[in-house]
Amino acid sequence: MTTHQFPVVLTTTGASNEDVVSDNVSVVNEMYLAHLNEDEIAPNALRSYFVDFYLTSALDGGFAQYAFMTPDRDELDGYIREGLSAMGAIKHLDLFNRTAALYDLLSEQELEAYLDDEAAPERSESVAAMESLDSEFEELFEDEDVTGLNAAWLIGQAGLLVLDPAALAAHIAHRVALIPDLAERQAEAARENAPEFELIIRELCSVSGHELAKITLGDPNHEHNGETVLAWHFMTDKGEFIMIEDDLEAAMIDARTQEVVARVEFDPADDFAGA
Repeated sequence: MTTHQFPVVLTTTGASNEDVVSDNVSVVNEMYLAHLNEDEIAPNALRSYFVDFYLTSALDGGFAQYAFMTPDRDELDGYIREGLSAMGAIKHLDLFNRTAALYDLLSEQELEAYLDDEAAPERSESVAAMESLDSEFEELFEDEDVTGLNAAWLIGQAGLLVLDPAALAAHIAHRVALIPDLAERQAEAARENAPEFELIIRELCSVSGHELAKITLGDPNHEHNGETVLAWHFMTDKGEFIMIEDDLEAAMIDARTQEVVARVEFDPADDFAGA
């Protein structure tokens, strides 16, 4: 968890409890989109944010929905426990701890049965207990108003900033200007959101020691070995190249000599979004 101190920022404090909590979610999302990371966002804003994420997920599909949406729960579980405790949602904190503890003890078969109601017609005691805890959550949600506690806690934050949209944009821009590695973060975000063909081309450039300059065009009528294939033309620091692919591999071909410069083989587990 971060130890840095940044203010909680809202654009409203006089609306409904749901509006206040939703406002914090929107502000945090804007900060994420601007490439601020967890260490640069108010810890209590994040605690409120992830408590709301947990509640929304659990209301939609029980703890299974939260677990499915959060493959690596260690950090989020911590934010949620701290948030529930700080805002005074003690009953929900107790239920969260009991549910998370039981979930972590489920076998692989029990997890499958719990996450998919149709996976196993016969339910083990542990799976039945998880479903009972989900029912307890729904009942407790009516008894302990977490959203109201969350909103009151946010509004009571020391150093709270309440900004109109224009002032919020300026506030975020000021903090973004202080990011020392902003260009690297922006490039990483662009790679994560890039189409698959671009990620493959970048992987080929990395393997061959080239620096990608730009992707120029996609040619669906490229002739290769007597076949018409889709080819992507791109420029590197060493010239013009073509990328073609099939189900097993992709090849980087010199546009002038038609020499294969590099190949990458595909694995069923490949995830080029992280390339």
